[in-house]
Amino acid sequence: MSRLNPILAGSAQSTEAYRQAIAQSSEAVAQWLQQPEMYQGKTVAELRERITLDFNPQGLGNQAAIERAVEYFLKDSLAVHHPQCVAHLHCPSLVVSQAAEVLINATNQSMDSWDQSPSATIIEIKLIEWLRTQVGYQPGDAGVFTSGGTQSNLMGLMLARDAFFARQGHSVQQDGLVGNLKKIRVLCSEHAHFSVQKNMALLGLGYQSVTLVKTDRFSRMDLTDLQEKLAQAEANGEQILAIVATAGTTDAGAIDPLRAIAELAAERQIWVHVDAAWGGALLLSEKYRDYLDGLELVDSITLDFHKQFFQTISCGAFLLKEARHYELMRYQAAYLNSEFDEAQGVPNLVSKSLQTTRRFDALKLWMGLEALGQKQYAEIIDHGVTLAQEVAQYVSEQPALELVMQPQLASVLFRYRTQALSDAGDAALALFNQKIGDVLLESGRANVGVTEADGVTCLKLTLLNPTVTLEDIKVLLALVEKTAGQIAV
Repeated sequence: MSRLNPILAGSAQSTEAYRQAIAQSSEAVAQWLQQPEMYQGKTVAELRERITLDFNPQGLGNQAAIERAVEYFLKDSLAVHHPQCVAHLHCPSLVVSQAAEVLINATNQSMDSWDQSPSATIIEIKLIEWLRTQVGYQPGDAGVFTSGGTQSNLMGLMLARDAFFARQGHSVQQDGLVGNLKKIRVLCSEHAHFSVQKNMALLGLGYQSVTLVKTDRFSRMDLTDLQEKLAQAEANGEQILAIVATAGTTDAGAIDPLRAIAELAAERQIWVHVDAAWGGALLLSEKYRDYLDGLELVDSITLDFHKQFFQTISCGAFLLKEARHYELMRYQAAYLNSEFDEAQGVPNLVSKSLQTTRRFDALKLWMGLEALGQKQYAEIIDHGVTLAQEVAQYVSEQPALELVMQPQLASVLFRYRTQALSDAGDAALALFNQKIGDVLLESGRANVGVTEADGVTCLKLTLLNPTVTLEDIKVLLALVEKTAGQIAV
């Protein structure tokens, strides 16, 4: 047992084992970062064949276990920092975020009660207070860090549901769901994140409760159709539980008209939740902050910091406009958030979270803000949005490339299109672009997204890497055209 030094503790032996393990892992990462390929190009079948588990009864020891992790995991990992890795909302991370992970992992604080995470609890609360000021909410600490957008959206919809029933004198928390549930509706745009449907199913109201609102040519929620859907719901005797607006759709980066939606909802006392998992980064922007006009009016907000805030996964937050709504999910357990603690002013964050045990992910954002400062943070956020505009202009000038939609955040939707492909028909054109994306990934040279925009299959560049330049993207687009030339129509 002593050979393995299994527990991190204050002994000299444990501390030395920790230093060796961290040094070995750090050196392996430093070497991996220098590899020229974006991906080693192994298929699913090849990885299944290659990866084996070696649970030796006597154990392999730390050094050998790390060596195996480097060989079977690290070397075959996707290099998200690579300039040709642009398929998804999957960012490279700040160096200081990596340093934060070392502190988070070593201390292993659990954010459910103050006596498990004393300083961490206070730091998270202060960050929530700061985030609220960036939004324009009243001073307060109603909010919590989460694992990401899906969980934050679940919290927003759950509290919207429970507030909806509470206004009718009914407690979902105490008595469960009642009434004709098929008459309850949530409205969101047809380009909203799939977690709206997923979460409504989890909340007991099903996919059927979600009504999709049409969007305009920029994938933004259409206000005229929203008004028509509201009127239609009223005519059908249906009740609107919430409207979910999006600030940064996954593909187009579209931001719904937040102020107009919030004002329309306020007239009818409808909860508005904004999924700003991507677009929320513009809270720090110096150039594009006005894109989020009206955000301060909504009832709850999703933020993700493992997108265009460049933090390691996972790191998100949920903000709640009015703290009183947290009463809808409060549960007291003597061993975590006792009445005695509350009377003494002890902040136990389990009352604000769907999770019990929870990582101290807030440290990454805190360290990122302190290391970069708001001005430099704004610059790297704005870089992606500005670069997308430059790339779109370049794409529109290339004869074999077609810009599918003008960019709004840091994504560019385009497709490879020649006259011969157009003559072959829409299905052939769609399949051809799909093949381009597949071949690029299989080669390990690039990871370009493949998606649909209003029925058009297209390629997607998600430009979250602040070190990527227009010249890097020109190289990638040349690779797209070269690959297209190698594929038979």
